[in-house]
Amino acid sequence: MTKLLTNRRAFLAGTAALAMPNIVRAQEARPIKIGLMAPLTGVVAAGGKEIVEGFQMYWEQNNMTVAGRKVEITVEDDASNPDTALQKARRLVEQGNVDFLFGNLLANTGLAVANYVKGTGTPYFIPVIAADDLTQRARIPNVIRVAGYSASQTSRPLADWAFKQGYRKIATVSQDYTFGHEQCGGFAQTFTELGGKITDQFWHPLNTADYSPYLGQLANAGVDAVFAMETGADASRFITQYASFGLKGRIPLLGCMNATDQSVIRTMSNEAEGIVTCAHFAEGSKEPVTVKFVAEYEKRYQKMPSIYGFSHYSGAMWVAEALAKIGAKVEDRDLFLKTVLATELVGSPLGKIVKLDSYGNPIYDLSIRKVEKRADGKLWNVPFETYPQVSQFWKYTPETYMKQPPYSRNFQGIKA
Repeated sequence: MTKLLTNRRAFLAGTAALAMPNIVRAQEARPIKIGLMAPLTGVVAAGGKEIVEGFQMYWEQNNMTVAGRKVEITVEDDASNPDTALQKARRLVEQGNVDFLFGNLLANTGLAVANYVKGTGTPYFIPVIAADDLTQRARIPNVIRVAGYSASQTSRPLADWAFKQGYRKIATVSQDYTFGHEQCGGFAQTFTELGGKITDQFWHPLNTADYSPYLGQLANAGVDAVFAMETGADASRFITQYASFGLKGRIPLLGCMNATDQSVIRTMSNEAEGIVTCAHFAEGSKEPVTVKFVAEYEKRYQKMPSIYGFSHYSGAMWVAEALAKIGAKVEDRDLFLKTVLATELVGSPLGKIVKLDSYGNPIYDLSIRKVEKRADGKLWNVPFETYPQVSQFWKYTPETYMKQPPYSRNFQGIKA
């Protein structure tokens, strides 16, 4: 009996030894599952569609694989609603068993998902969600802003550039919500610390139809320039009405990068020409990698890439490069997140080498850019000056910066 048991144990041990490589191979062959969330219905559905386009374009160009593992993407519509976004995130994580989450567009949807993954530990990558505190005071280690930016980050170099042009008095006009407050705060604080004056700040509701009350005041404000923080349909209406009101060519118009994004200006004409903004991407750049990407994107979708398309293409590239370094071992979350943070993105549409700070936000060479007409008459943003290696903390230390309150309508960091 003892001999029979010994032989049986030997047989089972041998069988297990033979089976183990096959089991390991089967485990390694499991597809990497990605949950992509985008607002495919609701007020920003057009941008949500471009999120999906840019993200899928990268993976399809790379045969839906990374380091030998297949990639499966499940797309969920967050409906531009935080409650729906939370519901869809739960479905993707708890039922879909995704390895990580990507996307969302509106800050309130991103914040809802970020608060959820804070408890689950699920990696969450946000190329568009720009709420400052997600990579500052309310940092969540598994939430990383690959190929994105913090809201106040890009408006600071623009304020510095404006002061160097001799502008000393500027008024701001903005949509009245957190993204607007933060963009205007970065501009206003930097401009006034240099010695400039913010004469007025006008706040208006989202989806404002008539800007004449604000434009009338701007016309008589005696300012050297106007900084406009507008996105989507509001940006289109503001720029059109600014020109119709007779202010174009009279008072220089500066804007946030979203104001002259392709999603806004591709349907516009002369009224948008000459607007100066600051961004981490300019579709009119002569950098070979950017020229190639814009041409490929335009051929594929018959339009130049918007912030939503290029950021999710670049974000996918960033995560894929990190996965390639670790043999696509996405199951090791700590290693995966650590590698993403340490990865420097090279050869992306963003141009030069891009790296993340220790808070999970990119450090960029930011471009001052101007809206110009391409040879075929289409509008695009052409860079003409660079601010190298701009941090979300600008020229402050993180510790000093985060001692001040977050930007809001009541706190704009303005120095008297």
